[in-house]
Amino acid sequence: METANKPANRVLIIDDDVELCELVTEYLRREGMEAQAIHDGESGTQRALSGDYAVVVLDVMLPGIGGFEVLRRLRGGNGAAAHLPVLMLTARGDEVDRVLGLELGADDYLPKPFSSRELVARLRAILRRARSEPAAATEAATSHITAPRREPLRLDDLELDTATREVRRNGTLLELTSAEFDLLEVLLRAAGEIVTRETIAQSALGRQLMPYDRSIDVHISNLRRKLGSDSRGGERIKAVRGVGYIYARPATEQGRRMEDR
Repeated sequence: METANKPANRVLIIDDDVELCELVTEYLRREGMEAQAIHDGESGTQRALSGDYAVVVLDVMLPGIGGFEVLRRLRGGNGAAAHLPVLMLTARGDEVDRVLGLELGADDYLPKPFSSRELVARLRAILRRARSEPAAATEAATSHITAPRREPLRLDDLELDTATREVRRNGTLLELTSAEFDLLEVLLRAAGEIVTRETIAQSALGRQLMPYDRSIDVHISNLRRKLGSDSRGGERIKAVRGVGYIYARPATEQGRRMEDR
């Protein structure tokens, strides 16, 4: 259920290009989204921390504090803003900015100049993932009344709970972004099998894989860092060059498929 002050389609745009913001705000309005634009990083951070928005569109280059510092402040907090979905706007061809934004916790990026249709498509994909989180919490809270609760996915020392959208390693809760959770779920459900980059983009990011797209690689890198090694010191997620990724089973698990509950 959406609260009165945070509808599922409210977008905060933090960008100092006033004309661009006006055009995007009008386009989003026609697409059924409510948008507000802020033109500097400090004010944008305060608005994002208010909890009044479902997603933030954040430019890298801003007066005052830049987009990366805004993102650091959001992800460094303990409130809802720590998990607020963020779409970074980067300069076309500037791969360093894209990678850094994703490493700092951005859910996705979009290079400038961009089409309004592509922006809406990216936002809708992010919002679909974000809406699944409160829905999962509601399901977990009411499952004892409506239906049997789905069991978590478990492999080795890792547990992924699709009802609460929580991941634990040896019982310790891990802080994952929405995109990281969805990507990990896709890999765990196919543990021991190769998952192509195209499948990951569609299933976890909700969009097609773009040329020279580094988002999946950076999300995987973040996951590896947060998950650490498996219980035997082995690598959890392995790259299959030119194809995709595979979540490796521990040696004692080889030959057995994880139950998809």
